[in-house]
Amino acid sequence: MKDHRGAWGHQNMVGSGSIGRGLDGDTPGSAAQALSAILETQYLRYLIILSWGLAMCAAVGWKMGLGWLVVTLLAGWVRGTAERRASRRKKEDWGTVFPVVATLTTAVWATAPLLAWFSGKSFGHEMAVALLASGYLLVFAQLRNSPRQAVLISSPYGAAAAIIAISLWGTQEFWAFLAMGPLMLGGLFVLVLMTMLREERIHAFQEHQTHLITELEAARDKADAANTAKSNFLGVISHELRTPMNGVLGAAQLLSSSRLDAQQREMLSIIRNSGDSLLSLLNDILDLTKIEAGKMAFEAIDIDMENLHQRLLSPFEAQAKAKGLKMIPVFSGEIPDVVRGDPLRVSQILSNLLSNAVKFTENGEIRYGVHARRISDQRVAFEFSVRDTGSGISEDDLHRLFEPFTQIDNSSTRRFGGTGLGLTISRRLANIMHGDIHVESTLGKGSTFTLAVEAEVVQWSRAAEESSTAAKVEVMSGLKVLVVEDHPVNRMILEAWMGSNGHDATTAEHGAMAVEIAATQAFDLIVMDVNMPVMDGLEATRGIRTGCTVNVDTPIIVLSASARAEDHQAGFAAGADAYLNKPIDFRQLAMFMKQAALGRAALQSLTSASDSAYVAA
Repeated sequence: MKDHRGAWGHQNMVGSGSIGRGLDGDTPGSAAQALSAILETQYLRYLIILSWGLAMCAAVGWKMGLGWLVVTLLAGWVRGTAERRASRRKKEDWGTVFPVVATLTTAVWATAPLLAWFSGKSFGHEMAVALLASGYLLVFAQLRNSPRQAVLISSPYGAAAAIIAISLWGTQEFWAFLAMGPLMLGGLFVLVLMTMLREERIHAFQEHQTHLITELEAARDKADAANTAKSNFLGVISHELRTPMNGVLGAAQLLSSSRLDAQQREMLSIIRNSGDSLLSLLNDILDLTKIEAGKMAFEAIDIDMENLHQRLLSPFEAQAKAKGLKMIPVFSGEIPDVVRGDPLRVSQILSNLLSNAVKFTENGEIRYGVHARRISDQRVAFEFSVRDTGSGISEDDLHRLFEPFTQIDNSSTRRFGGTGLGLTISRRLANIMHGDIHVESTLGKGSTFTLAVEAEVVQWSRAAEESSTAAKVEVMSGLKVLVVEDHPVNRMILEAWMGSNGHDATTAEHGAMAVEIAATQAFDLIVMDVNMPVMDGLEATRGIRTGCTVNVDTPIIVLSASARAEDHQAGFAAGADAYLNKPIDFRQLAMFMKQAALGRAALQSLTSASDSAYVAA
């Protein structure tokens, strides 16, 4: 449609080659397209009419010039009205009628050079020649892709030129006037030829561009398919790796409670530390993959800030004390009691910063600072800082801190292991939450990492609450638990742990067996694995919730080796009340069981509120 946009240039300009194609027998729709372009710019044609009217007034006088202007404007209005009506009727033969109408309108314009020529004014002949040249130029410039159509529509100018030539017959000016014909034709030929060459180049470029777009779309589709396959592959690998890890770490936890000599405990410590490192590596790789794929899920739930700090600092205070370090928490500003956000991701970032501080500090102290600034009644800006007195980082190494798989100490004898993914993931998580992580460090004196992020305020302060129901409940034992797990090692570990804590465990190897047992025996809790043969855990959970009267309201904890958020949601949608990832942290399982003794509502409140990190950890 780009050639139609010049329709404003002249009243008899009807568009580009679209109408020409209509004349040559092309689809009638091309004429309709040209007509649409004319209608969009028809009012601009009056600028050309006014400029010609001004020239006419200067050449033939105000009266005759204004008369020509009024008649031409009237003709333009009549033509515009006809065009609008034609566009509404969508006549199929408009591709033939439209050039005829344009040619008749051109005849009105062609009277201008005749009036100027025969006006007898001193500048009349020159103005007539200029108007003829301008008319031809406007027609052929507008219809440069349709030379046949341009010749037809410009025919009134040819008739005017013939009348002028006849009037000069027998005079010396006759041959001079005719000599202008080849000059005009040559210029128009060059205009048309150059336009056609340019249009060919544009057409070739468009075809090349279309080809590139097709290739890019194909490449995008392949990339999307590969990304989907990668996500599915990671889900399977996550399950396959976490399942044996559950056996290793679970057996190590059970073994640690038995009688062991010093050497055995040392070996057991190696097993547990190596297993934890492997699990941390697996989690980091999965997190980075999800971030790069744009599939990292974030929750927006209420966060009790005091509870968050307590859960966050407790393990690192113990680690710091074991190394002889001081852990100093510092709080300043106006810190709200409850905010809305994702406690798991915030804890993940701060835990990484605290872990690095403890790891790389040999003596001195670690300051955990929280500064809050009120933005409005509904928004608060946080600055979480972790300052250590460790070895520090040189300026040359600071820019490499947040690059994936990068360690500042690249030597083969480096003291600390790791993938170099922790800070990369932390900064990207902060960026997704519209925050950032900044670092200041002096070599030999220590480093300060600061997480800056904003949050929605739910409650600035609250009155002292009575101790919760959960706090009043003693640690309960003697629960009757149905353990559904297809892996024999995991089933044995769960059954042994239940027995050692005073619970009565009944086991099932797959979902169908679990549904059958649950139909006749009442349980206080059901621990359900997800991926199992015969019937998976989600289908079994739905079966218990809908078809079992004995355990329809029994709390259900779903176990899975998958760390994907969508799998967690699928578990809750099936009717589960809590979700634990493998390898199982038995401290978390014990906390869930304590709440499960109070019923489904108590367990759901634990997993949906401040302790949601347990569900997705």
